Amino acid sequence: MRSQYLVFLSCMLFSLCCTAMGAALTLQPTLADYKDGEKWVWKYKGVTKAGEVRADGKDTKKIISKNGELFMVTAPRTFPLSDIVKPVDSKTSRYNWPLQVGKKWTFEDHWESEDGTKGSTIQDAEVLSFKAETVDAGTFMAYTIQYKGKIINTRGYSANTEDIHVYAPELKTFIKLTQIQDDYLYIEELIEYSK
Repeated sequence: MRSQYLVFLSCMLFSLCCTAMGAALTLQPTLADYKDGEKWVWKYKGVTKAGEVRADGKDTKKIISKNGELFMVTAPRTFPLSDIVKPVDSKTSRYNWPLQVGKKWTFEDHWESEDGTKGSTIQDAEVLSFKAETVDAGTFMAYTIQYKGKIINTRGYSANTEDIHVYAPELKTFIKLTQIQDDYLYIEELIEYSK
C-alpha cells in the first residue's frame, strides 16, 4: 500500500512540475468550445521598409447560429463552424495539435491566389513559450509560435519569412501575428473580444 502511495505521489509531483515548466498540452478547439455571439476584431497594418503602406484596416469574425447550427462569419463569407473545427491530421499544418512548449514541426501551405498565382510557404515552426500576453483586447495566457522559412510563387517571387503567432487557447485563435517577408512587415493584433 505504501509503495502505491509513493508512486501516486511521485506521479502527482511530476505532473505539477511539468505543468509549471509549460508542459501543458492544448488540443485543437472543437465545436463545443464556441458560443453563439462570440466576436473577434483585429487591427492590421503592413508596411515596407520604404514606408509604403500595403495593408491597413480591421478584420472581424463572429459566431452566429442559424437553425441550431453554428457558423463563422467573416468579411467575404460565412462558413459552417463544423467545417472549420474538423480535426487536423496533417503534421505540416499551421498549428500542429496538441500545442506544447518546445514542440517543433514543418509548416507547409501550397496555395492559389484569386488571380491564379500559385505558391508555397514552407517554414520550420517551434512553440517558444506559454505565458500571459497583453494586447489591446486584454491579457491572455498564450503560446508564442515562431515560423521561419521561405515563400515562393509562380510569378518568380521568393522571400525569406519569419512569422510569430501568439495563440490564446481561451479565445481559440491568435491574438497577435507578426510577419516579416524580406522588406515587408505585417502586424495584426486583437483589439476586441466578446462572448
